[in-house]
Amino acid sequence: MTWLEGGAARRRSYHVGNLRAQLLEEARALLETGGIGQLNLRALAARAGIAPGSVYHHYASKQALLAGLAAEGFGELEAALQAAAGTQAVPIRTCALAYFGFARAQPALYALMFDPPILAEAEVDAARDRAFKVLEAAIAQAASQADRDEKTIHQIALAVWACGHGAAAMTLADPGDLDGRLMEEVISGLEALFRRR
Repeated sequence: MTWLEGGAARRRSYHVGNLRAQLLEEARALLETGGIGQLNLRALAARAGIAPGSVYHHYASKQALLAGLAAEGFGELEAALQAAAGTQAVPIRTCALAYFGFARAQPALYALMFDPPILAEAEVDAARDRAFKVLEAAIAQAASQADRDEKTIHQIALAVWACGHGAAAMTLADPGDLDGRLMEEVISGLEALFRRR
């Protein structure tokens, strides 16, 4: 099969209705293998086997593409937190484990999600807020927080989110922490901090 034939075969595998989702899938693969520097719309078009104009139809710029990818990442984090919050275990622990697990499984996507210029995009900010609300609701439902007012629950959720983000960044920066010692210490600290006496 020639390069041209390969491109044509790949091009036929794309369908107009789901091209946007397929572009995000290809963009994520580029992000994971080469980082943000290797991710541009022309490279994405070449990888997808489509004309660059087809990419520009869905994403006007690299920033728009990255925002779409980050928003998708926050949607997946939201789903992971929702699943964790729905268990019978301690919500702070299960949500923290889900958060750390997501960050460790997809480090490049996680880094993109918290990149300041990307976070400033409206769709990313909204997706982050939805994920945060899941954590906030889980904390509100914890038996140890039953008599907390709404403002205090919000502050606790912010503290857990910030702590989780910082600890996830530290964990990703330490390749020697394969057994998750830091993660366990942080979760134990959060549990102690919010335990009612």
